[in-house]
Amino acid sequence: MAKGFQSIEQNHRAFIARQHVFFTASAAGTGRINLSPKDSACFRVLNANGAAYLDVTGSGNETAAHLLADGRLTFMFCAFEGAPLILRLYGRGLIVHRDSEEFSQLRAGAFAGIDRPGVRQIVKMDVEYVLTSCGYGVPLYDYTGEREQLDRWAEHKGEAGVEDYWREKNVVSQDGFETGIFEKA
Repeated sequence: MAKGFQSIEQNHRAFIARQHVFFTASAAGTGRINLSPKDSACFRVLNANGAAYLDVTGSGNETAAHLLADGRLTFMFCAFEGAPLILRLYGRGLIVHRDSEEFSQLRAGAFAGIDRPGVRQIVKMDVEYVLTSCGYGVPLYDYTGEREQLDRWAEHKGEAGVEDYWREKNVVSQDGFETGIFEKA
């Protein structure tokens, strides 16, 4: 049932493009494993062995902390509509900071046209392995739309308010690992 690939193939790209949500998983050598749902509209396949997503403000910044501590990262996509399939991207991740030239280039190129409030960084992965599996156990769901609360929250806070929130909630992970959110590029 499962099949492995050394890179992201065209049919994988097409499947990813049809999904509305994906999950990101990361861990340090100790502490909790983090698993978070993300909006696929902010996800991009960069090339056959690269992917990235615009990371918007969240209640924590676990992925950034885990990537600094360890680097391992997994993205998972599930078909909730249509033919069943699960697709996982395994690799090494890094954080692209807001004040870096790479952030500006990626945002203008790969993420052109996306102007979400509260974007704190880009999570980028060097994809080492792709795994597909049947997805027979994933239930069918109907997509009814995006939630708007996070964007409204960030717009209400404004840039300075969001940055204050990062200082309060996103500098250190739940397990005490630094996230590097204010590191200079």
